[in-house]
Amino acid sequence: MKIKAAVLNEMGAEAPYTNSKPLRIEDIDLQPPGPGEIMVKMAAAGLCHSDLSVINGSRPRPTPMVLGHEAAGIVEEVGDFVTDLKVGDHVVMVFVPSCGHCLPCCEGRPALCEPGAESNNAGTLISGGSRLSRNEESVSHHLGVSAFAEYATMSRNSVIKIDKDLPLDQAALFGCAVLTGVGAVVNTGKVEPGSTVAVVGLGGVGLASILGARLSGASRIVAVDLDDSKLALAKELGATDCFNARSPDCVGEIREATQGGVNYAFELAGAVPALETAYNVTRRGGTTVTAGLPHPDKRFALAPVSLVAEERTLKGSYIGTSVPMRDIPRYISLFRQGRLPVDRLLTGHLKLENINEGFDLMAQGKAVRQVITF
Repeated sequence: MKIKAAVLNEMGAEAPYTNSKPLRIEDIDLQPPGPGEIMVKMAAAGLCHSDLSVINGSRPRPTPMVLGHEAAGIVEEVGDFVTDLKVGDHVVMVFVPSCGHCLPCCEGRPALCEPGAESNNAGTLISGGSRLSRNEESVSHHLGVSAFAEYATMSRNSVIKIDKDLPLDQAALFGCAVLTGVGAVVNTGKVEPGSTVAVVGLGGVGLASILGARLSGASRIVAVDLDDSKLALAKELGATDCFNARSPDCVGEIREATQGGVNYAFELAGAVPALETAYNVTRRGGTTVTAGLPHPDKRFALAPVSLVAEERTLKGSYIGTSVPMRDIPRYISLFRQGRLPVDRLLTGHLKLENINEGFDLMAQGKAVRQVITF
C-alpha cells in the first residue's frame, strides 16, 4: 500500500531544518505484515533527540530511512502466528524488539537483545527484512518502528498493548521518554528513598527522570540545564534545586549546596560536558548513570583512581534497563494515579508536514516533547 512518510535521504543537513528540509514527506510503499508481524495505523509519534541525532549524523544509520520510534497507534492488520493481538487494539511502540531467546533476553534484559540491536543498526526489522520501499529501492526502518508515517509494519515484539481509554498522544511518551528517563532512575540507578539526586539535561527524558526521582522518594532533586525555562518546568515537576550549567562554577555550586555532592547523578543530554558535570557532582561512594548517546567518536576522560579511592560507580542505561512488558503498564498505572504526570512533558502537537520545524525547535532547546498526530 502507498503511505505518506517522512524520509531522511542523507544525514548531516545544516540547521535551520525549515530551510534544508532533511526530512521529505514522500509517498512510499509499505508491505503487509509477515509472520510474527503487525501493521499499525499511527496515531501519535514523539520527536526525540535520538531522531535528531540521526538527522545531524551523530548517530549514524543507513539511509534512506523513515525515522520515528516513540509512538502509539492502532493495530490495522496482524500477520501469521500473531495470536495475542487483534485489529483495533491500541499499542505503544518499543524501539528495541526482543527475540526472547538470546542470552540477554534469557537473563531478563530485553533492552540488550542481541538480534534486536543488530537489526536496529542495519535498519531492518528483527526478521532481517524491510517492509518499506520507494521505486523498488529498499527504505530502512528506524529502530524497528519508523513512526513518522501514516502506517508502519513491525515485529509483534515491538509493541505493548494498552487500554483504549488512554489518549494516544500521551501514550506515545511511554515508549521512550518515560521508559528511558524513569527507568534510568528506578531500574538502573535503583534510587533509594531519602537519597539525593541530580539530573543533567532536561529534555523529555531528563524531565521524566525528575519524575522518577520524585516517585522514588528522593529527598533532594537537583536539576541542571542550559535553559532557564526548562529549569522552571523541572521545579514544577519536583526538582528542589535548579542550576544553570552556563555558570562558570556550576559543579562547585552544586557540591556546596549538597554538602559534597549527590548520591545519584543522571546524565541525559548526550554530551560529554554534561557527563563530566554529572560525574563531578556525584559524591564519594555515589553512582553516576548516563543514558545519553553522543557521537561514537566522542570520549570521556576519567581518572580511574576516583573509582577506587572513592568507591564510585559509573553505569550506562539503555531504555532505562527496562522490561517493557512489565514497566510500561506499571508506569501507565502510576500516571493514572497522578503520581507520574507524564502529560506535563507534552509541549506541542504537530502535523507530519511540519516535522522539520519541530526539529528546529528541539535543536534550539525550545521544546521538551512535541508529538506528531495523524
